[in-house]
Amino acid sequence: MSDLEIERECPACGNDTFYLAASMEIHLGKKTKWHCTECDYGYIHITDDIETYAKAEA
Repeated sequence: MSDLEIERECPACGNDTFYLAASMEIHLGKKTKWHCTECDYGYIHITDDIETYAKAEA
């Protein structure tokens, strides 16, 4: 399996392989779009590489 494929069970058809359709950096982290190799069901994943909290100052 390459970096362009992942193993996940597709909720639409039960297939277990998704391919990377798109990837980009956004302010929330890295956004990737994955599609099933059989039925083209897709989903989006955004990594949480950034810290989303800050120390409050009065």
